[in-house]
Amino acid sequence: MSNADFGSMTIFLFLLLAAARVLGYVFTRLRQPKVIGEILAGVVLGPCLLGRFAPTVSAAILPLHPGSAVSAEYGAVISFLYNFGLLLLMFASGAETKGLFNREDRRQVAWLGALGTGIPFAAALCLVSFIPLGLLAGRSHAKLPLMLVVSIAMAVTSIPVISKILHDLNILHTRFARLVLGVAVIEDIILWAVLAVATALAESGNVPNRKIALHVGLTLIYFGLGLFLAPRLLAKLTRSRWNILAATSPIAYVVVVLLAYSAVASLFDISLVFAAFLAGYAIVADRDFLAQAVKAVSEFSFAVFIPIYFAVVGYKLDLSRSFSISMLAVFLILSSVVKLASAGLGARVAGFGIRDSVNLATALNARGGPGIVLASVAFDAGIINAVFYTTLVLVAILTSQAAGAWLAHVLQSGQPLLSGDAAQPRPRGYEEAPAAIV
Repeated sequence: MSNADFGSMTIFLFLLLAAARVLGYVFTRLRQPKVIGEILAGVVLGPCLLGRFAPTVSAAILPLHPGSAVSAEYGAVISFLYNFGLLLLMFASGAETKGLFNREDRRQVAWLGALGTGIPFAAALCLVSFIPLGLLAGRSHAKLPLMLVVSIAMAVTSIPVISKILHDLNILHTRFARLVLGVAVIEDIILWAVLAVATALAESGNVPNRKIALHVGLTLIYFGLGLFLAPRLLAKLTRSRWNILAATSPIAYVVVVLLAYSAVASLFDISLVFAAFLAGYAIVADRDFLAQAVKAVSEFSFAVFIPIYFAVVGYKLDLSRSFSISMLAVFLILSSVVKLASAGLGARVAGFGIRDSVNLATALNARGGPGIVLASVAFDAGIINAVFYTTLVLVAILTSQAAGAWLAHVLQSGQPLLSGDAAQPRPRGYEEAPAAIV
């Protein structure tokens, strides 16, 4: 990359980060999730708005000419920032999540996961005869993969977006956050395995059972080891007198731990999202020693890399492909009603009151990043068409916005998200919000 190309990239990153921070602040002042403003920054600077209405300006900011070497270099840089921001977000989420799946929460997480995920998934499969699949199908015209994608879209919960919302609301350390993230992690393991089956069906017409079983098995083993064994081993390694890096540069050591977890996951083709989350979770085992290092990494990540990640999510969206207001309305209402009712029922069976159940169900209805990733993977595989792709993307954004707004409203009113818990501080940035917005 030449100096001129690098200069162009720095201009683009300056605009992207500045817009993400400004719009994130604006949305916070409006008592909306900051993450939605950060995503909107990417939409504004991306092909959806600036690229469509001011293509000359867009090309001057980031000249992404298809097939050119410059385009490939820029794309590689953007892809790196996107993925590294995601890793840092999941690392910070894991570091703030104390006692995930601890003994007193296992029963509640199990009920929330079984009913909150199982019912929407099964309901979509049962209602398939009433769903006009022809209006949703992509070029593969494969019925079973399409049914599986619709079922996943009904049941999915976003780990990255809900983690960011919980962080912005200053409640990532609470039991409420533990429950929501615990359910989201279980959902992701199951639903990504189903998506692997769907894409395999669409691409080859048959399911490579041995390969899929091996991949799912490795993921579960990696997750189990990272959850129960690795934190103890890492604590011993951190305290070892031979660990010069931890003693002389704790911040570098924290980053190395994140990269090591990710590298091992990559060797076995396991999602790096899980790796980063487990790396942060393991760091908690020695939080006293590494507290300042973890705090420094998290603060810098949430100031720079994570806003860029969500802005790039918005930048990648091209909602001009196709759009159907009727399809959006039907799927948004149907998926939200089924998910809210199912998660609410799971919360009630788990022993939570009505108010607690509403809060938990609303948080679990945020589709966010996985909803967008699901749409992209299914569209690229030819399982869904452009109209349904746009619908899934917008449903992911709207449900995330609704979840963040509701949780912020509850906290702003001074009520705890779970009965019996102490009332949490007001969300960051909300103390000075104008009274007229209340």
